[in-house]
Amino acid sequence: MREHGAVAELGGDVDNEKPTPPRPAKSPGLAYLMAEARAPLEAATLIPSWPLLMRAPRGDGHHIVAIPPFGAGDAFTTVMRSYLGRLGYTVHPWGRSEILALHRLSTVAVKRLREVVREAGGQISLIGHSLGGIYAREVARAAPEHVRRVVTVGSPFGGDLKSNVVWPMYEAVTGTRIRSIPPEFLARMNEPLPVPSTAIYSRSDGVVAWHSCIDEEAPDAENIEVPGSHIGLLHNPAALYIIADRLAQPPHTHEPFVPPPWLRTVARTGPWRRPRAAVKQGAADRKSGT
Repeated sequence: MREHGAVAELGGDVDNEKPTPPRPAKSPGLAYLMAEARAPLEAATLIPSWPLLMRAPRGDGHHIVAIPPFGAGDAFTTVMRSYLGRLGYTVHPWGRSEILALHRLSTVAVKRLREVVREAGGQISLIGHSLGGIYAREVARAAPEHVRRVVTVGSPFGGDLKSNVVWPMYEAVTGTRIRSIPPEFLARMNEPLPVPSTAIYSRSDGVVAWHSCIDEEAPDAENIEVPGSHIGLLHNPAALYIIADRLAQPPHTHEPFVPPPWLRTVARTGPWRRPRAAVKQGAADRKSGT
């Protein structure tokens, strides 16, 4: 996918010349960001929660690829991969060290999908945290015949791609300007997937705005809220149980999540649509190229 420099130039001029109403928050804010320091405490709750986590439905052995977040390697997904392995799944690391620009998904990320599919001999599921979830969604969109299910965890795939605190680092590392990504690609990112999908998010996320992490209404999609930090989501007992429960569904089926009694006070489904202001701003940014 090629970048459009002319669109980027246009985007900068439009913002300067045309007065607009106050923009929605681009990131969760300093207070939430500082609260990310609670992540180690959240991870510590795995120990007393482990007996409850092992009550999750057993896996059928199908293959899964776990995609880590921006700036992290496969070590970041170790706990989740170990947990799912104990439940009976065959879990693969991402196995790639580079951080991809979105326009390179077809050359690197889809290739990794097909490697695992050949080994599995059938469809696989994809789990991605943060930017890894965007990879998972777009890989599934590019090759839906190979994907059984997608689970995103704190992944800002909807609305404004700048609604997080790491986008300047993403631009610096990948060399891709957010405003240069083709508007049609950004519009497609907001559309529900052609395969069953679950978006797990936290309203107290300190890295990405929660409203950018939820999907639009679709028969095979769902949004599930859990409490917790962004960094700690893959070590969050509620998130881990939900991931296991969703993966246990048979192929080509999607039933709404029903939390067990111990999760009913902390895990909630919905909402379907992003706040209206965020949707409008995302559409305006796609139109102007910013």
